[in-house]
Amino acid sequence: MQSFDLIVIGAGSGLNVSSAAADMGMKVAVVEKGPMGGTCLNRGCIPSKIIIHSADVAETIKKSNLFGINARISSIDFKKITGRASSIVDKDAKEIEQGIREDKNTTLFKVEAKFIAERTLKVGKETIKGNKVVIAAGTRPSIPPIEGLNEVDYITSDEALRLKKQPKTMTILGGGYIAAELAHFYGALGTKINIIQRREFLIPEEDEEISRKFTEIFGKKYNILTGYNATRVSKKGKNFIVVAEGKKSNKKIISDALLVAAGRTPNTDILDVKKGDVDIDEKGFIKTNDYLETTAKNTWALGDIAGKYLFKHSANLEAQYVYNNAVLKQKIKVDYTAMPHAIFSSPQIAGVGLREQDLKQKKIDYAVGRYNYIDSGMGIALQDKDGFVKIFADKKTKKILGCHIIGTDASTLIHEVIVAMKAGLKVDALSDAVHVHPALSEVVQRAVRDIEW
Repeated sequence: MQSFDLIVIGAGSGLNVSSAAADMGMKVAVVEKGPMGGTCLNRGCIPSKIIIHSADVAETIKKSNLFGINARISSIDFKKITGRASSIVDKDAKEIEQGIREDKNTTLFKVEAKFIAERTLKVGKETIKGNKVVIAAGTRPSIPPIEGLNEVDYITSDEALRLKKQPKTMTILGGGYIAAELAHFYGALGTKINIIQRREFLIPEEDEEISRKFTEIFGKKYNILTGYNATRVSKKGKNFIVVAEGKKSNKKIISDALLVAAGRTPNTDILDVKKGDVDIDEKGFIKTNDYLETTAKNTWALGDIAGKYLFKHSANLEAQYVYNNAVLKQKIKVDYTAMPHAIFSSPQIAGVGLREQDLKQKKIDYAVGRYNYIDSGMGIALQDKDGFVKIFADKKTKKILGCHIIGTDASTLIHEVIVAMKAGLKVDALSDAVHVHPALSEVVQRAVRDIEW
């Protein structure tokens, strides 16, 4: 049995810990069956944003007549679009692996791991033990128990990013952020989209007004079935047939591609973490305290598998704290203040802090400001008639409680609010700061000025 100062399971954000520890001279093991770089690089944020940019370009061309330009798309080289993304991420993954293998203090085990005892793992035919262990093994697509689903060749987001042939029609099961982004990608390039969502609105975890508006916009572009459950799946020839049951009616949806985007499942079962004395919650995520310590001695967890936030940027934040707590022994609580998120669909969505439904539930005395893109100079130039900014502030302290944006460049605009919230500033800091006119960021400033105290 080999022994290590530190074992890191998962080669995504866990590599931030392993590489820093190796640089300090620690004997480190990295365990990762798949390509290096984790979900974000290989099956998530990086390849999806590369292909989604092609969709954004296509959508811009389709709207060109609004700006006095009569352009059209003559053809789509779908294989080139997905191939470009795959080649970029595959190259990066190989370079990361090469770097790990060349590091004299790091040993890579490119096999599946299973706990057999506390801080002890079976990796392939070998057994390894760590003085300290970091679990950063992520999640995988969740597959709902729908009759017939396992008997057909459906795809998940893993495969959707690498298809070489564009489907004519795609049915998507699920209405969260993955469904929203992939519907935009395929739909903007010409695939007819059906979305079956059991909840009342798409992206239901957003601020309610944002969810409602997004569902309305998507409903004009795609066939949206909200309040429906997919109960049976079958295949006839090359066509998928999905039976969707609603409160008042049932529908049969036919398509030549079926995408399951019904959330994520933590990989704790594959790792058999219970044998490592690591407790999990009812959803299978690892239980951690404020220092990201698990219930097992000298064992930490970070990223998606810990279930706090399922974002790459939150995993990177947690990796820094795990490095401080596990390697440097500094014992610092994780600070998640102003943790943002964005959905790269069309329109884009971004948010930070509390939603309006949260504020009502917590009975917080808040004030709200709202501003439409189209009422600003740049909003008119862009002809964004649907976009708006909502911002919430505490009525007593004037501290920012949350902000939610739908519209052009929402993922960029939100950063003005993130910085202010992280610094603990009042909303006055946003309204008093001089904004470039007529930059799109004025919609944030004007949303603040719209607040009625």
